[in-house]
Amino acid sequence: MGEGEKTRLVAWSHELRRVHDRLRDALTLTRDALAVGVPAEPATRDLLLFCHGFCAALTAHHEGEDRDLFPAIAEQHPDLRDTLYQLRQDHSMIAHLLAGLQAAVLRAAPPVELNRHLEGLAAIMESHFRYEERQLLTVLETLALEAEPDAVLGPL
Repeated sequence: MGEGEKTRLVAWSHELRRVHDRLRDALTLTRDALAVGVPAEPATRDLLLFCHGFCAALTAHHEGEDRDLFPAIAEQHPDLRDTLYQLRQDHSMIAHLLAGLQAAVLRAAPPVELNRHLEGLAAIMESHFRYEERQLLTVLETLALEAEPDAVLGPL
């Protein structure tokens, strides 16, 4: 295996951490956009933009993992199928929470309600990311997957 090939293989673990960090940052920006609004006012335009961008990025990330990354891991590491099933279950729960947040933003829910949505999403997302990183980073350092990271992990 040449050095360039080894670098390409190791990149999956780095890419996953990079995307998770960017999604964490996007959630922070979304929460900050809510925090700077006037407490009695509905969602600001900034919050709408940040929420839309964050929700779309997180959804694309999980769809790519379910479509491309997890099947490759399952094929090369059948012992991780239960872990991958749990991660897919998390993706489904997070999608449900994102839909609730988006609905609340669209109907201009009060900031206290929007904050509850963001806090719940932040807690589940962080728990999911930490579990995924504990379970998969070592595997991703040797994963043979011919694909572009942005297509698999989301464009961030």
